[in-house]
Amino acid sequence: MDILKQTVRNEEFFTLYKGMASPLLGIAGTNSLLFASYGISKRIISPFPQLSLKEIVLAGSMAGAANAILASPVEMFKVRMQGQYGAATDKRLSAVVSEMWRDWGFRKGIMRGYWVTVAREILAYAGAIVRVWALLASGSTGGIAYWLACHPLDVVKSRIQLCATPPSGTPVQHIAHEIETIIQESGVTGLFRGLSPSLLRSIAAAASTFAAFELTREYLEKATGV
Repeated sequence: MDILKQTVRNEEFFTLYKGMASPLLGIAGTNSLLFASYGISKRIISPFPQLSLKEIVLAGSMAGAANAILASPVEMFKVRMQGQYGAATDKRLSAVVSEMWRDWGFRKGIMRGYWVTVAREILAYAGAIVRVWALLASGSTGGIAYWLACHPLDVVKSRIQLCATPPSGTPVQHIAHEIETIIQESGVTGLFRGLSPSLLRSIAAAASTFAAFELTREYLEKATGV
């Protein structure tokens, strides 16, 4: 609440939507990839429509890993935009994209934090993808499960993506180094910093996403017979 008040007081209300352009442009692609991957993963795991909980978790993990391909750059630019604090030097999304590409290229710039995002998405969707016919209730529960499963890795991902320079070493090494640094600076609780707003956001976002998915699927089934 203190961050909320400071943001509105020092900048303006619409600053709360800073960084929205990146997920807004990428959300159709990431959600399409997520649900398509989930459907394919279920068919790979079992020919039967009713999966066990373990099979659902595995299918969710596979879908999360595939989703990271698009989710990583979307998250990268959202975090970079939100890391600006209303100074005269704040950049537009196009400038941030151009700068990261020019200075660091595709792998270390555009896709920075990719392997952390992969790990986060695997854990997150293993917990979040549940039997979606419960609509809003299951979506909210799935959103809470998503962040409880992956929040420490999300903190690591954001710190890596906000760094002025790319991390060094293998993905496992720089993830482990960042976790160790966070614990040294803030203790284990530092890995859960920002969990409350993430949970609040996910309840609304996941509920609407799962509901929209189910309603759209039902409409298309009736309209096309497929």
